[in-house]
Amino acid sequence: MIDGKVMVEKLLRYAEKFLSLNVRDKIYFRNLLLREFNLDEPTNEQLDLSFIDELDVPDILVKEVEDYAVENKIIQEDYKNLYSTYIFGLLSPLPSKVNETFYDIKKKYGIEKACEYFYNLSVKNNYVQKTAIARNLKWEYVDEEKTLEITVNLSKPEKNNKDIAKLLSAPKTTKYPACLLCKENEGFKGTLTHPARENIRTISLTMGGEKWFVQYSPYAYYNEHMIAISENHTPMHIKADTVEKILDFVDFFPNYMIGSNAALPIIGGSILNHEHFQGGGHLMPMHKAPVKEYFKCVKYPQVKVGIVDWYNSVIRLESKNRKKIASLTKDIIALWENYSDKDNYIFAETDGVKHNSLSPVCHKQDKKYVMDIILRNNITTEEFPDGLFHAHPEYHNIKKEGIGLIEAMGLFILPGRLKVQLKEIADILCGNSEYDFSKLENQDNPLFVHRFMIKKLMEKGKAKNFDEAEKIVKDEVNDVCKNILLNTAVFKNNEVGNAGFKKFIDSVIMG
Repeated sequence: MIDGKVMVEKLLRYAEKFLSLNVRDKIYFRNLLLREFNLDEPTNEQLDLSFIDELDVPDILVKEVEDYAVENKIIQEDYKNLYSTYIFGLLSPLPSKVNETFYDIKKKYGIEKACEYFYNLSVKNNYVQKTAIARNLKWEYVDEEKTLEITVNLSKPEKNNKDIAKLLSAPKTTKYPACLLCKENEGFKGTLTHPARENIRTISLTMGGEKWFVQYSPYAYYNEHMIAISENHTPMHIKADTVEKILDFVDFFPNYMIGSNAALPIIGGSILNHEHFQGGGHLMPMHKAPVKEYFKCVKYPQVKVGIVDWYNSVIRLESKNRKKIASLTKDIIALWENYSDKDNYIFAETDGVKHNSLSPVCHKQDKKYVMDIILRNNITTEEFPDGLFHAHPEYHNIKKEGIGLIEAMGLFILPGRLKVQLKEIADILCGNSEYDFSKLENQDNPLFVHRFMIKKLMEKGKAKNFDEAEKIVKDEVNDVCKNILLNTAVFKNNEVGNAGFKKFIDSVIMG
């Protein structure tokens, strides 16, 4: 049995150490917690709680709160996560105080220290799930001068492109909050289908003359994964105002990169019904890729223009002049929206349905703006009903979801099911498990989706041991991820594609 009175003192010590609980408020919060846990009085024991000061994450306290609440019938088992989120939200500083502290630190010590404060708070109050993130599988794939970062994410459910597309046409309802990104999530109690958000804290700022806010992602696919979100529940779009918002962000956060998903299904990430950007303290593999060819920009000579040596179709703009790089980016957005190239099967629209969009991504190098523009198109064909410039069907066993901004930049987020499945495939390759292709053709077999990949790998011969088999499987996944990005390139790296890309660049730089 958990001693609730001792647990209260642990929580107070933790909040005092990590969540800015003022000692003057300690009695007040003690009484709040006693009420929450149906306790009449605090403990009179002398406790050594010094170990609390060494905690990196609050996991043990979260578990205690959840177990105690279930044991004492305060909440049902299914609601224990909602309850622990509420308790840690209760102990966290108010949103106004977090904003005040953030801006005070920024003024005195700079933006990096302010971000450090905000990120640490988001970890310590259990919003950023640091322990869960650490369980994800991660590795790098070095492909000559390029690199891909690959993760098997164990906390993110696999989504279907058709379900994502439905969000754009879904009728408005009285659902509150309207979506997972809305400002109204701040302090929301949560449901079994909508996560509790009492412990979320956000920082308000102005972007493009509009009210926005930033928060860290609980999934945290990379270092200090930040999301910038409009206070208005409006759909994603890529227009001239998008550029100003992105540049405002990197002027405010010169230590972070920022980018927008394309604003159409298949190519636009998982949330299209609320305008937001992805940013954070991590340079993506695409950012590190060199420019393979520069072009002289007649219209804006202050801006360097180049084609990036990357798997998909990326234009890089570089300039210290914000106004000029903004103008050229806006020109590219306007031009690409209506651009067609039948030789490369790029059609701006068919039957009145728009297909072209793009992802602008910006970061600063000292005082220079670097804008990478990923050209996207979501056209479907009879042969490729999920998207011509989407992962092709032979790769859906590894990744079927839309290839959004993060993956287009070279960081793959693969579904958690692969952790077990890839191990089982390695067991087959080295003989630890029986290989029977007829069993793999049974749709109830979890490895059914991998049957052709397994057959291909087995035809190359059995591995000597599990380690070798595991490497073979991982190499295959690496190759699949690379090929998926090549699938998404609107201008392929061949004679027709290169000619088409240069033709588009010429139309951009000549004005």
